[in-house]
Amino acid sequence: MTNEIKISAASAKKFNQQVLSWYHQQGRKHLPWQQNKTPYRVWISEIMLQQTQVATVIPYYQRFMESFPTIVELANADEDNVLHHWTGLGYYARARNLHKAAKIIAQQYQGEFPEDIEQVIALPGIGRSTAGAILSLSLHKPHPILDGNVKRVLARCYLVEGHNAQAKFEKTLWPIANTLTPVKDVAPYNQAMMDLGAMICTRSKPSCEKCPLHNNCLAFKLSEQANFPQKKPKKVVPEKSTTMLIAKIDNQLLMIKRPPSGIWGGLYSFIEVDKQTDTCDTLNQYGLTEISRTALTPFRHTFSHFHLDITPILINCKQNQDNNISEPSNIFWYELNHSNSIGLAASSCKILEEINELPF
Repeated sequence: MTNEIKISAASAKKFNQQVLSWYHQQGRKHLPWQQNKTPYRVWISEIMLQQTQVATVIPYYQRFMESFPTIVELANADEDNVLHHWTGLGYYARARNLHKAAKIIAQQYQGEFPEDIEQVIALPGIGRSTAGAILSLSLHKPHPILDGNVKRVLARCYLVEGHNAQAKFEKTLWPIANTLTPVKDVAPYNQAMMDLGAMICTRSKPSCEKCPLHNNCLAFKLSEQANFPQKKPKKVVPEKSTTMLIAKIDNQLLMIKRPPSGIWGGLYSFIEVDKQTDTCDTLNQYGLTEISRTALTPFRHTFSHFHLDITPILINCKQNQDNNISEPSNIFWYELNHSNSIGLAASSCKILEEINELPF
């Protein structure tokens, strides 16, 4: 096994012919973003598909494109509305970067998605592989891609050691991807490579007998599929805890817009305190006094780098009579049983689901 992979022109041609032949028979061709392809439509789909399954993405994509059919309309949209359309998809930095990039494209490129790959890579939230996917799938520009699915296919075919978190692993794979990617038929080829990884060369229990590459796949020949790519060493995941205060007046709940960076950046959540914090003092900062409280169901929310144990408490409040406190600009009174066009943290959605089932 070596990380110095030599691929002849004849071998590369055979590889991509097998991939293309499979795609024309078995590949996905009817997904929403595969119709009326434009760089913008492909861009939105590629960002949504990062860390998210196709079936989950489809309804989000359709709603997003209906609300923001052009780059300019996305650029001109309110950030809260953009995040509202992303609520439930997770990894919200993706949405914030989409919005930032749309503004740049509107200002610097007159609303037209740039066609030079270096200009695309310079946009917020777009790396080399995503840029290659956008330009190849929509404009047939001959750029290789290297998303997680493609990495897995190539690592198994050529026994490339390492795991996805290692820079040397990716550094070894890029020349392979570049050698194999054809100039002609680059769009169906790149789509086929992603489809192969998603549908056939899956992380566990790959369907090798259905794969067009299995006769030449080194991992298949050696029964080493389970060991490529190698698994990232597990780390102990830290545990943290917080108490969320859900202040309620009549049919409204007090929500706080979080800072733009950090977890749930730019989204709306509830007041967070630790166990030692005086609840009365906290509510008083918002001009509120507690009337009664209800303990809601505690739950754990897991991020990529830590677990967060959340204890939610629903607090019926009243406005202080001598309230001279002006409301901070980052608060929002969320109306139950109404449509609120704001981006919500996943924890907020879970808490709201429970509150909506309570008998008021």
